[in-house]
Amino acid sequence: MKIRPAELSDLDEMTAIYNEAILTTTATFDLEPKTREERLEWFESHDERFPILVAEVEGRIAGWASLSRWRPRRAYDRTAETSFYVKADQRGKGIGRQLKQSIIEEARRLGFHTLIAGVAEGSEASLHLNESFGFEVVGTFKEVGNKFGKMLDVTYLQKLLD
Repeated sequence: MKIRPAELSDLDEMTAIYNEAILTTTATFDLEPKTREERLEWFESHDERFPILVAEVEGRIAGWASLSRWRPRRAYDRTAETSFYVKADQRGKGIGRQLKQSIIEEARRLGFHTLIAGVAEGSEASLHLNESFGFEVVGTFKEVGNKFGKMLDVTYLQKLLD
């Protein structure tokens, strides 16, 4: 497996992974698959400060991770939200762990102070993975998202880097 910065040529595979998560998991509260154009806008909102990494296995994208702006106000400039998604048939192989580790290393290199992760009810593997990297639960919003006919909680975790 190779972890590297995402390239525009990765977008279709990244979109397929995200759309799979939309349709089958609570990892995202998006409800409808995204078009390539919608994901291109998302992709272009990331830059050197807010990178996207991909995990490549045998020439195919098996997953991706990103740092995203947590809030638009400048006082939050040293805080980022982390996200990661792994293709269904690649889960359980350590890809999410390597992506999470790599995105944390990128955040340190970029001088971030705080990382945030939001984990929806039903994504216990993600919750445990975040905790294994030292993210601590800071709160849970009760029944804030409606997916698959159920109102779901979202737990927020935080990791201080310095």
